[in-house]
Amino acid sequence: MATALQIRSTVKSDGMLEVRLADFEIPVPGVDDVLIRIDATPINPSDLGTLLASADVSAAHNEIRDGRAILCAPIPAALRPPLVARVDIPLAVGNEGAGLVVAAGQSAAAQALLGKNVAVMAGGMYAQYRCVPAATCLLLPADIPARDGASCFVNPLTAVGMVETMKLEGHSALVHTAAASNLGQMLLRLCLAEGVALVNIVRNPAQVATLKQLGAHAICDSSAADFMDKLTDALIETQATLAFDAVAGGKLASSILTAMERAAARNPAPENRYGSTVHKQVYLYGALDTSATMLDRTYGMAWGVGGWLMPNFLARVGTEKSNEFRQRVAGALTTTFASHYTAELSLREVLDADTVRRYQRKSTGEKFLINPWRSD
Repeated sequence: MATALQIRSTVKSDGMLEVRLADFEIPVPGVDDVLIRIDATPINPSDLGTLLASADVSAAHNEIRDGRAILCAPIPAALRPPLVARVDIPLAVGNEGAGLVVAAGQSAAAQALLGKNVAVMAGGMYAQYRCVPAATCLLLPADIPARDGASCFVNPLTAVGMVETMKLEGHSALVHTAAASNLGQMLLRLCLAEGVALVNIVRNPAQVATLKQLGAHAICDSSAADFMDKLTDALIETQATLAFDAVAGGKLASSILTAMERAAARNPAPENRYGSTVHKQVYLYGALDTSATMLDRTYGMAWGVGGWLMPNFLARVGTEKSNEFRQRVAGALTTTFASHYTAELSLREVLDADTVRRYQRKSTGEKFLINPWRSD
């Protein structure tokens, strides 16, 4: 049987991470399945947890075994307990991607996709081929190549989910951290298109300039001395009471809640010793800062901090709504939901220790695309 290449990540019992290229048999599609030649798949922050398993990439190095380079890196002892369930189990990596359907099962739904470019979020996408149920595929418009459709799930549906969560929970405006990221810029375009007020939190003046060029109105630089005053003013103007925080660690979430309380207190309201009665909500959806989330609790008693994940949100709204959101994304992949990439990597380059240190930094504005067929 023919074989292809796939990246697999293994946490070893001695506390080392090993990431390697493995051969696997190319599967034959079942009745309702399609076989996709993966032509493009992005490296998202959400992929790094599986790929790198909290390893210390500053100490990563490459070893040659059986003629192939393997990425090796130590996992700090304090970070190993949550990984115990995956010890010595090679895991396939990569949440989403796109490519050409090169074989299909006998069902009408599968046959309809044969020879078409599709996108899918099915896991195990850092590979040359992926076999998935036809029902999980998103048919890309005829003029959209795999490169433009590779990132049409994680970031676009996250942006849509944030706006829809705002509507479902009765808020009228949003706050977003790491706002100059690919996702942040996508959310900005979506909010501008839908007339949703958005407060963008960034971490340096260069990112302020980037968002101004894209049409952002409320931009707050967390590195500025007047950050809290600027944030409070922006919250008074927009009346935003819902925030999505990609940073999570440190005091940023707490600072947002404090500023929301200050904004609420500036509006005329009866005296209340427990603070404002306006509910203020921050959702943590990323972990750019892996340190503890610190809450000062200087914002009354009407507040909440919780976790938010796009797949959980889609499960909440149901299949019909989820499909509606997917079609909306497919129709705007080169405009509202366009992704831009810093570099294109081969599967082997993904395992290069120096390259790993580069994409693991998750620097704002940098996004890497894997082409499984690219030669080194």
